[in-house]
Amino acid sequence: MSYATLADIQEAYPAQLILLGADEATGELDEDRVNRAIVAAGADINGILFRRYTPAELANLTADSQAILRTYAIDIALYRVALAFSRSSERVKDARDDAIKSLQGIASGAGGLTFEAPSSGGAGAVPGAETSGSPNEAIVVAPERLFTRDRLRGW
Repeated sequence: MSYATLADIQEAYPAQLILLGADEATGELDEDRVNRAIVAAGADINGILFRRYTPAELANLTADSQAILRTYAIDIALYRVALAFSRSSERVKDARDDAIKSLQGIASGAGGLTFEAPSSGGAGAVPGAETSGSPNEAIVVAPERLFTRDRLRGW
């Protein structure tokens, strides 16, 4: 899952992207390498957040949480682009390190992400289960008990 796009990076850091991602021979932006860095940044984010969240939860993020992860994905992707072209700088490395540290904080419970409430009957919805909105709350759905006190009184 990618949390950012090439257009997102171009909007956030247009000059820096050209400086870091320009092809050595042509001087033009190497979009393929940048897109690979974006995919790799998404994998880095998933690798950290899967400690706390499921893929289904991450696919159901609110706009605010998506914006947060987009910012982190941009910083991580720019770092990967800079490494691919051997143009790394302290500012790019520090931004990536800060993003990783923030993601680890979210994964450890020091922060959190918010999710859209699942629609009833949608994919992944459990019939009869009520959602509370807390990503760490266990919801148990089970069939009705077979052996209750009332049923066993006659034995």
